[in-house]
Amino acid sequence: MANNFDEVVLVDERDEVLGTMDKLKAHKEGALHRAFSVFLFDHDGRLLLQRRAETKYHSGGLWTNSCCSHPRMGEDLLAAAERRVAEELGIITPLQHRFSFIYRASFENGLHEHELDHVFFGHWSGSVRPDPEEVIDWRYATMEEIDADLREHPQRFTIWLKACWPEVLADLHATRSHLPR
Repeated sequence: MANNFDEVVLVDERDEVLGTMDKLKAHKEGALHRAFSVFLFDHDGRLLLQRRAETKYHSGGLWTNSCCSHPRMGEDLLAAAERRVAEELGIITPLQHRFSFIYRASFENGLHEHELDHVFFGHWSGSVRPDPEEVIDWRYATMEEIDADLREHPQRFTIWLKACWPEVLADLHATRSHLPR
């Protein structure tokens, strides 16, 4: 039997909890589940990107936003996002919920993402101490560098970063701010 670390929280389109499911089974079936994505910006407005470990069950070796994961059943979303940033990157920093969106994508290995993704912004200007089982590389990049990379080399990035990026830019433009202060 899976422990709650191997489960995702199933939700409907209004983010109402329907139950839990084994994480791999949810990704095989494409079941809608709750997730979060964290975007950490430095004092120059650059985004901290991470490159996922090759051993991840999907999207291994691809570049993505600062951190992304799934909350546990009953876990507060903000607490879950801050916990995973600390676990994956060795960073403790406050985060702010900015927006949510739903996306669906399929992978060549037969897995599917169908997530109601809660997006958080935060600030971090230092180095990171990544967990090598989660992250194999990291870097800071400007919005212009990310835009160019996404246009010229989309295969280097996770599906959810590509799905979320226009929403991130729209939020930054609407608030005229890179981070919560």
